[in-house]
Amino acid sequence: MPKLSHQHYEKNEYNLHLIQTKKFKTNTIALKFARPLDRNTITERALLPFVLQKGTKLYPSEKALRLRLDELYGAKFSINSGKKGENHVITFVLDVPNEKFIPDANELVKECLEFLYEVAANPKVENNEFDSKIVTKEKETLTNKIKSIVDEKMQYANMRLIDEMCEGEKYSVHAHGYLDDMDQITPSSLYKTYEQVIKEDALDVFFVGDFEEEKIKSTIEEVLSFKRNPSVEVVRAEHKKVEKVNEITEKQKVQQAKLHLGYRTGITYRDPDYRALTVFNGVFGAFPHSKLFMNVREKHSLAYYAASRLESNKGLMLVFSGIAPDKFDQAKEIIIQQHEDMKNGQITEEEINQTKKAITHQLKETIDRAGGMVEYFYQQVVAGEYEDIDDVLNTINNVTKEDIVRVANQVELDTVYFLTAEDGGEGHE
Repeated sequence: MPKLSHQHYEKNEYNLHLIQTKKFKTNTIALKFARPLDRNTITERALLPFVLQKGTKLYPSEKALRLRLDELYGAKFSINSGKKGENHVITFVLDVPNEKFIPDANELVKECLEFLYEVAANPKVENNEFDSKIVTKEKETLTNKIKSIVDEKMQYANMRLIDEMCEGEKYSVHAHGYLDDMDQITPSSLYKTYEQVIKEDALDVFFVGDFEEEKIKSTIEEVLSFKRNPSVEVVRAEHKKVEKVNEITEKQKVQQAKLHLGYRTGITYRDPDYRALTVFNGVFGAFPHSKLFMNVREKHSLAYYAASRLESNKGLMLVFSGIAPDKFDQAKEIIIQQHEDMKNGQITEEEINQTKKAITHQLKETIDRAGGMVEYFYQQVVAGEYEDIDDVLNTINNVTKEDIVRVANQVELDTVYFLTAEDGGEGHE
């Protein structure tokens, strides 16, 4: 596998990440604005990506923005937001053909950076207020998005699990915002939150592609001059001990019940045991060969699906399963038993080897996309721990059964959330 070059420069206004690769005929530019999750501003931050994509001073409508993207050889542009550990991150992404493959396009990178800067730094604003029509319309868009979560039962159950498990912790804040806040949001208040993002958030700038480093570095420095004064840093989660296992049952009109379990691992991305935890999770529930899938779904036919995933910047492991409403006790017992078996060393060499291969494939697949490279290195930014991909793969391959058993004994069940039928299963998804 070709070595992935990642040059990292710390600047006053932002951190710059240059990722050299000849894999793509495109260049990808990403701006990531982050600050610790805050219940008071989260809904406005969740609304900003919708509003900022509707126009700027230079391109005053969505149509004008799209026409400019067409002129930039069909560049693809998006803004989104989400949760990374206990931080909220707003991401601007632009994918554009590499100018090396286009005759007479020597200034394309600069023009793309200027477009990104325009969207981020010069939104459509008058008298320190966003356009009221745009704000009203996009509040409706976000409202509908939040309301739709209750219809996506797996997503809803996961949200409710985190609500209960992480009550009082930053991580419980909903990255998509809250309906209760909508009436209070005004064009003026939203602009104040926007100013806070642009001026104060921690900012990481990524450039992925085939480029001349010094030329790209100087072009980025020339164009991305936000006149910022960053005053926040991304936070690393503190671990909370499990005092007692909490069980919550909620009833709705559903046919398929959702049984979700939340575990605290006490291990995050930056910890030495993180790679062993990754292998543990792989054997436990991350893949089709894992114990959860093979025992809960295949052997006992109790679940339509059963899987686990890590929240690597918070130190959680979350288990998801869809079951018949009357199978709660049996399914929960078998899920918990798989963990107990691993704590007691009931792990085969075949399970370990299969898992290592699957994790290696997953990692290679991630860095096979420009967006995946950005997320891979941003994960390290949030963790405060930089590690070369080859070193990561070597560490994974060197994980022993003893390592897996050790971390299995650190993982503790915290919360069991059960979303079930209010009428014995006669309902609809």
